[in-house]
Amino acid sequence: MTGSSGEIVVSHLTKQYKQLRAVDDLSFTVRPGRVTGFLGPNGAGKTTTLRMMLGLVQPSSGGATFSGVRYNDLDEPIRHVGALLEASGAHKGRTGRNHLRIIATAAGLPKEAADEALARVGLTPAAKRKFKGYSLGMKQRLGIAAALLGNPQVLILDEPANGLDPEGIRWMRDLLKAFAAQGRTVLVSSHLLAEMQQLADDVVIIAAGKLVRQGPVGDVLGSMAGGAGLVRVRTPQPAELTAALGEAQATVQALTDGALSVGGLDTARIGHIAFTAGVELHELTAEKADLEQVFLQLTAGKAGIR
Repeated sequence: MTGSSGEIVVSHLTKQYKQLRAVDDLSFTVRPGRVTGFLGPNGAGKTTTLRMMLGLVQPSSGGATFSGVRYNDLDEPIRHVGALLEASGAHKGRTGRNHLRIIATAAGLPKEAADEALARVGLTPAAKRKFKGYSLGMKQRLGIAAALLGNPQVLILDEPANGLDPEGIRWMRDLLKAFAAQGRTVLVSSHLLAEMQQLADDVVIIAAGKLVRQGPVGDVLGSMAGGAGLVRVRTPQPAELTAALGEAQATVQALTDGALSVGGLDTARIGHIAFTAGVELHELTAEKADLEQVFLQLTAGKAGIR
């Protein structure tokens, strides 16, 4: 294989469905030894991208490589790339162990790989239970176990926290961090932004099929709004203030509690604009940007249904 071991390179990936462009000239790199969060609004094209990367959907143009090789050209791909794109769909009457043994046998792996994978995801006590008795969280763990069967260099997971309780989410975070700490590559999509801020080293953010921002989490947070932090503003005249701030090229996001999150201006500038516009302020607080705030501002107005 050529290229850096475990490096994923997505180059000008595009998928056109008749009148709908689900993924639009998307390029990014995922580095080994790091957890990369793949983020975007619902319908942004994340799952379509992952399916194209894994050879499950034919791109209209562009492609993706793993250590310089396309997935479909990998020799024994299960030993190079492990993936979970949806909760495991095992036969309901089959045990978790037998489900993994069938996958292992089909891939030319020893049956012992099934028990090793079950142990890694904490399912050994449920190895002999039938799949129909598994909770959604257990099904997610079984899917992750299947992805780990070949002891791969790369792990790709699509919304792996679905169905996991807080303890399960913490377990997954520790598992993925340990996997990356071994010099391996982790790409994980999730809508749990607070969790991604704790888990990810890097992020790739897309909206409407296009790349919006990529880089280390700290850099993405620090570069938001041209380096200015976010400011929390509360006013009984949100529409008037939003319009005035927009003229000053600020970014404004309405928060669920009725306040506004403003980027691109400091508190003094916002206060002056409000005073000039005759807008009454009830709160003006500088805040440290978090991933959720940055995500909402970067993707505002760009979400699509795909």
